[in-house]
Amino acid sequence: MHPALLYLPGGRLALAELCAARLDGHLVDLGDGFIPADLVEVPATRAATLASLIPRGTAASGRTAAWIHGAGDAPPARHHVSRAIGSRFRPAPSTRLVMHDVFVDASDRMLLGGVLTTTPLRTMVDLAVALHRDPGVRAWMTALAAVDPELVPAAVAAIDALHRVPGKVSGRAALLRIRTM
Repeated sequence: MHPALLYLPGGRLALAELCAARLDGHLVDLGDGFIPADLVEVPATRAATLASLIPRGTAASGRTAAWIHGAGDAPPARHHVSRAIGSRFRPAPSTRLVMHDVFVDASDRMLLGGVLTTTPLRTMVDLAVALHRDPGVRAWMTALAAVDPELVPAAVAAIDALHRVPGKVSGRAALLRIRTM
């Protein structure tokens, strides 16, 4: 997607102008931005709308990465990011951002629309092992499995390879239930 096709409020047009174009049917809202109504929505486009929100040195993860990869119609209310650099740091506090102090290896992340994002497999595994703390991720797991059904058996295998990880048993069981649906 060419950057000229992404309209962020306060950029070339004010929010009021963008909303007016949306009412006229020229634009549709996507994440934190707007795109032409006839543009195909792909993961890179979804990621680009969040570029100003995701801090440097982090990768979109969890629910945010699931949405970027095509799960669900609307982005999560609070976006999740994980460390993409080896050293710990604290990004500026934000009510729209949840920072996970977990390092994401280079093999588990990809660049989409200028935003580092966890791979679909890593995203599914992260959601599965978080299920015991947050039952709300089950809907994101189901939606991500609908985008790519092959993720479920791959995530089960990845979870089986983990050792001493909280939520491993409940996450694996949830993935097996999704596979049988």
